[in-house]
Amino acid sequence: MKVTDKIVAKINRIDTGDVFGYDTLGLTSDEIIAGSKALSRLVDKGVIKRARKGYYYKPKVSVFGEQKPREDVLLSLYLFEKNKQVAYITGTRLYNRLGLTTQVPSSIRVASLDKQVKGKVGNVVIKPAKSYVKVTADTIKYLELLDVIKDLNTIPDLQKSDGLVYLKKVLYNFDTTGIKKLVTYGVAYPPKVRALLGALLEAMNVDTVNLSLLKKSINPSSSYEYGITPKMLSTVNSWNIV
Repeated sequence: MKVTDKIVAKINRIDTGDVFGYDTLGLTSDEIIAGSKALSRLVDKGVIKRARKGYYYKPKVSVFGEQKPREDVLLSLYLFEKNKQVAYITGTRLYNRLGLTTQVPSSIRVASLDKQVKGKVGNVVIKPAKSYVKVTADTIKYLELLDVIKDLNTIPDLQKSDGLVYLKKVLYNFDTTGIKKLVTYGVAYPPKVRALLGALLEAMNVDTVNLSLLKKSINPSSSYEYGITPKMLSTVNSWNIV
């Protein structure tokens, strides 16, 4: 069977709106070049559309016109490699999902440790952000929380007191193992993040081992500007937070 015939037969079994790549088509290494050319011809004919480099979808047409795959499906192309998560959404888009801001950004920040993630999903531009530790499915919930602490001063429309209530609520749901992981990842973040994390955990009476690790990681002569008073968080003074 010719490579083109093999690809067309596979595509005919794929549902409209589903995104697929070379692995879905089952192409061998010897068939990649011919397969790439065949896919380009199918794009030119309008049989398939290009979602991003190396990924395609069969367009779904309704009475409202052509419909693209759901945004979350297209975003997953930037967040996963070989079915493993290697990047995550951060910034205002994350804070909107968490209920910390009502603003909907015109771009999406995607954080990865090893690469800069850039692209476009529909009219939304994907911009790179920094991840301070390796991104896995297990680390993301910790990194999201640490990002909130890092950006607490700049999250649109967020009152500082409301941000602290959110952080305390999430932290109370972590068990001992979760707190240990959070502190381990937190040490990789900037000093101000470590300081506020320490102040929050101290207010919760977390074990001294984790607090000691955070305390040793920051400069005792430095101060960290968050605009948080002792009335808002009783432990800020011992962590030089102003």
